[in-house]
Amino acid sequence: MARILNGKALANEIQNELRQNIANWISLGHRAPSIRCILVGNDPASHTYVNNKILAARNVGIDAEVVLHDSTISEEQLISEIQRLNNDSNVDGILVQLPIPDGIDERKVCNAVTPEKDVDGFHVINVGRLCLDMPTIVPATALAVIEMLKRFNIETLGRNAVVVGRSKNVGMPIAMMLHSDKNHDSRLGMDATVTICHRYTPKEKLEFYCQNADIIISATGVPGLIKANMVKPGATVIDIGITKITDANGKSRLVGDVDYDEVSKIAGAITPVPGGVGPMTVAMLMQNTFQAARYLRDKTANLQ
Repeated sequence: MARILNGKALANEIQNELRQNIANWISLGHRAPSIRCILVGNDPASHTYVNNKILAARNVGIDAEVVLHDSTISEEQLISEIQRLNNDSNVDGILVQLPIPDGIDERKVCNAVTPEKDVDGFHVINVGRLCLDMPTIVPATALAVIEMLKRFNIETLGRNAVVVGRSKNVGMPIAMMLHSDKNHDSRLGMDATVTICHRYTPKEKLEFYCQNADIIISATGVPGLIKANMVKPGATVIDIGITKITDANGKSRLVGDVDYDEVSKIAGAITPVPGGVGPMTVAMLMQNTFQAARYLRDKTANLQ
């Protein structure tokens, strides 16, 4: 059976480290890091996600608040709200919970957040800096995957890695960091050989690429996409997908992209769903917020 990569336990460990680091930061006379989560509309899942982020932030000593708006808010009004937070010197991190209502340009909204406060790492400047191996804020889910590979001592140097999913917020940044040169970026460089697959990759080709992979990372939201026959014995399988399904007994449950019961008999290491990448994503968001707070403090100090 595969080694279970327990993201929940690792996230707790990281949050404990972060809590201590933030306490030390405050003891030096700095104010607590702060984050504002903009939530538009009444989608139950979005409210749950935001509440979890707020609880996690407060748990490590970050000042966190929800900025709630009705789904009828216009694009101009939403961007104006973001600009208000951009200009608030007491706010370090700004997060816009996605998805946002139809009729509002998601890219325009993400780019409205000033890059230094963009704790989601979605701003075009932060994405560009990541692609150029420059210091930046990295999307939390992508950073969660890289942190798990490092902390669980999964070897990536020269290994074949397949990323299934090419979203600009998850698949793309993961692929960028996996193939990044460690000599240029000692923090994020992984030196793997990377193949990116997506919805138009023929089934037989997807199977071929996965069967030759030392590391498979799937982020498609397609339940059971990765089967046991697609996994090389001993490979590491990271499952980012999460979908609510109704089973044969009529009960709802969360599943990932990976056929966990069968793949766990073949793989060398595997993440569960839930309890894998999800909790780590929240922990990395908290880490990004503290990073933003320190950067903004240093920037202010240099201007004085």
